[in-house]
Amino acid sequence: MKNITLEIHYEEFSGIEELDRDDRELCEAAVKALDGSYAPYSRFNVGAAVRLADGTIVSGANQENAASPSGLCAERTAMFAANFSHPGVPMCSIAIVGAQNGEICRDITSPCGACRQVMAEYQQIGGRDMSVLLYSGGRILKFGRVDDILPFIFDNLQGD
Repeated sequence: MKNITLEIHYEEFSGIEELDRDDRELCEAAVKALDGSYAPYSRFNVGAAVRLADGTIVSGANQENAASPSGLCAERTAMFAANFSHPGVPMCSIAIVGAQNGEICRDITSPCGACRQVMAEYQQIGGRDMSVLLYSGGRILKFGRVDDILPFIFDNLQGD
C-alpha cells in the first residue's frame, strides 16, 4: 500500500479589484448573466461566463423547470452556447457566481460534478488549460486548470 497526498493550487483574492483586467471582465460578465437566470423554484440564481481563445466572452445562466431535473446549470449553458456559436475555438477560462434574493452570495458557488466534467472535456478538446474563477461577495478563488477542481477527470476520449 502507498499513501499519496493530493495537492491543489489556487489563488485567493479579497475582491474583484485585485484581479487582472481579463479576469475582472469575465467575473463582471458572469454577474451580468445572473439577469438571465430562471430559478422560480430554488430562487438560487447562477451566472457563468466563458472566455474563448479569441477573446470572445459567452455567458449563460441556470434554467430551472417544473419537471425537475429538466433544467440546466449556468456553467453548461455558457459552455454549450460557446461551443455551438464558436466551434473549434478553445475555452480559456470560466467565471461562476451565485446569488439569492438579488444579492451575490457571500460564500463561493462551486460547480456541480456534471459541470466539472463538461469543463474537463472542453479543456481537453481545446488542448489547453481552462482556468476557473469562483466569484462571491466575500472572496474570489482562481484555479489554473479544471484538474484542480476535478482531480480524477474521466478522459477516455482517445479510447485508452
